[in-house]
Amino acid sequence: MPKDLRDFWSGLLYLIVGAAGYALAQDYEMGTAIKMGPGYFPIVLSGLLMLIGVLAIGRSFIKEGEPLDGLAVKKILYVTASVVAFALLVEGAGLFIAVLALFVISAAASRFFDWKFSLIVGAGAGVFCCLVFVKGLGIPLPIIGSWFGV
Repeated sequence: MPKDLRDFWSGLLYLIVGAAGYALAQDYEMGTAIKMGPGYFPIVLSGLLMLIGVLAIGRSFIKEGEPLDGLAVKKILYVTASVVAFALLVEGAGLFIAVLALFVISAAASRFFDWKFSLIVGAGAGVFCCLVFVKGLGIPLPIIGSWFGV
């Protein structure tokens, strides 16, 4: 029996999400580290998620943890809504707005939520994602989407 149910269940979730991502990415070309194919990032990320899951599950049997207080439905809904908002916004509004919305909506799940701080961090993450993914890696996503007439 696990000694830390938080580590156990979060590890299991990481393992399941990682395995699902890995299975879905199998049809994509892998490429190399220098010339990444469309499957490279999802496969590597899925592998890392599965590794984190296995480590968390293993740790749950070693380290004593706090008992679970129940299911945080409100937090789950906020985080899920942030991912859905990202998916709905990324094409029409662009990557910057989608990342900003993702950060602000998911941050609203915290009891320490602060609009100003969330907007600043979200904007910084939006700029970072645009530079890395669109400019650096050449992923064909609009930075500012067609909804803004650009």
